[in-house]
Amino acid sequence: MIQPPLPDRAYAAFLFDMDGTILTSIIAAERVWSAWARSHGLDVEAFLPTIHGKRTEDTIRNLGLPGVDPVLEARRITLAEVEDVAGIEAIAGVAAFLDSLPPQRWAIVTSAPRALAEARIAAAGLPLPAVLVAAEDVARGKPAPDPFLLGAEKLGMRPQDCLVFEDTLAGLQAAQAAGMDSIVVTATHHQPLDTSATDVPDYDELRAVQTAEGLLRLRRANA
Repeated sequence: MIQPPLPDRAYAAFLFDMDGTILTSIIAAERVWSAWARSHGLDVEAFLPTIHGKRTEDTIRNLGLPGVDPVLEARRITLAEVEDVAGIEAIAGVAAFLDSLPPQRWAIVTSAPRALAEARIAAAGLPLPAVLVAAEDVARGKPAPDPFLLGAEKLGMRPQDCLVFEDTLAGLQAAQAAGMDSIVVTATHHQPLDTSATDVPDYDELRAVQTAEGLLRLRRANA
């Protein structure tokens, strides 16, 4: 099978989404959200695909449910998710890939609240980065560019010098709006996304090579 080409340039930093990109929390998340959706009379099967890639508060607000406070409900759901981390696993090869990166050259940019992000990262056995941008750090979540722009700022990098690793359309739209290139991680996908970004199944065949200038360039293990 012909593999799609990786970006043919070097980057100052890598920005990673969390859920579906460096770890899979679908089983745990859908347990909590299914119970919540049923309690509000929603069609669970139709609703679940809408929860990924966006902040909890935004997901609830977009439903427009009468008498439901999005902020309060988001807090309740987050507490339930923090307590339920069973089944969370790292995406294949990501631990070694992250370990190969200079600590000051990568960040996690997630739509999850910080407490939930830290709980899931720990459950997956992955390192907590020096820079973690969470839901409460921005006024506008993905697909707005704000989370990725803040991640670049905290690393001291220009947006155009950052490469984003994502798994959702909302995240890819946020990266594009921020002026950043993207890689799509498809480990949790059941069907292709409508995007021109290069896709990779996981991190098993990816390597990060440092250039003489100290930048990062992606390579495939078999290249």
